[in-house]
Formats: sequence, structure tokens, C-alpha cells
Amino acid sequence: MRGLAKDGMTMVVVTHEVGFAREVGDSLVFMDGGVIVESGRPIDILTSPQNVRTKSFLASVL
Repeated sequence: MRGLAKDGMTMVVVTHEVGFAREVGDSLVFMDGGVIVESGRPIDILTSPQNVRTKSFLASVL
């Protein structure tokens, strides 16, 4: 998958692997209960989440 991303392949990937999402993602969508609660650039969401649910999840996996 990293190779495909490097080659410019468009993909939609569902993962809990935050490092992978940060490394290869151009856009990140965080969902809670089937509802989008945050979306944007991975670096922005992972370093400065705005939603309390996103903050809680990241605190538990980072």
C-alpha cells in the first residue's frame, strides 16, 4: 500500500493505524458512530485535534 500511495494511486483506506495514516494519507477523516467528526490534513488532525472524541482516541493510541 505504501508503494501504491508513493506512485500516486488514489485509495480509500479504513485503519486504526495512526502512523500509517500520517505517513501516506493526503486527507484524514475521523468518524465516531458512523458520523464524521473531523476531517482534514493528517498532520493537522493528529497534532491538533478539535473534537473531544478525536482527542480521546489519539490519547489512547499515541
